[in-house]
Amino acid sequence: MSDFAIVLTVLFLTFVAPLWIIFHYVTRWRTAKSLTAEDERMLGELWQSAERMEGRIQALERILDAEAPGWRSKL
Repeated sequence: MSDFAIVLTVLFLTFVAPLWIIFHYVTRWRTAKSLTAEDERMLGELWQSAERMEGRIQALERILDAEAPGWRSKL
């Protein structure tokens, strides 16, 4: 190999390749941190389930308040 080719190879491996790898993984990280449509749908379903469970818990607490007024102090 000529001296010029060796210098170009060293420069490439020293500067270009590390920057290339860093930018590649930064781009991958940015795309991975955003939510996909499937993730958003699943979060919506979880939110609806949580709201339904909250309503059920409130109904159970009202029933317990009416039928066993001191149940909260026994916890």
